[in-house]
Amino acid sequence: MADYNEQFYLVRSDILPDAMRKTIEAKELLERSKAESIFEAVQHVGLSRSAFYKYRDAVFPFQAMVKEQMITLFFHLEDRTGTLSNLLLTVADSGCNILTIHQTIPLQGKANVTLSLNTTGMTYTIEKLLQKLHKLDFVDRVEILSSGA
Repeated sequence: MADYNEQFYLVRSDILPDAMRKTIEAKELLERSKAESIFEAVQHVGLSRSAFYKYRDAVFPFQAMVKEQMITLFFHLEDRTGTLSNLLLTVADSGCNILTIHQTIPLQGKANVTLSLNTTGMTYTIEKLLQKLHKLDFVDRVEILSSGA
């Protein structure tokens, strides 16, 4: 399994590539219901859909990230006895409060789980939590789907 060492950086907007800035603009249009679809949002800001999908889960306005206390994580897991309870224990040990859980029916030994978490009581960084989750032997993939209050 690959070592998971995701890092985050604070970067001034004027040095971001156009595609990243336009991705943030398109996301804001969608969040404010100024665009009804991703297609409409990317057309409005002059961005390709492929660039939007490349950056949408990687760039966020700093102010939005500072005030956020909720995060949604997506997991692709091996279907084994105790997998979900071990996953939830790892999340609870971080100090996060689990708000919602959605698990698909396992197919071919794999299941998808989505967790919405309140991070207010978190005892260490999101990066550290993601590293711990990724190191669990039954976790094939962990992704941040969204963060928002």
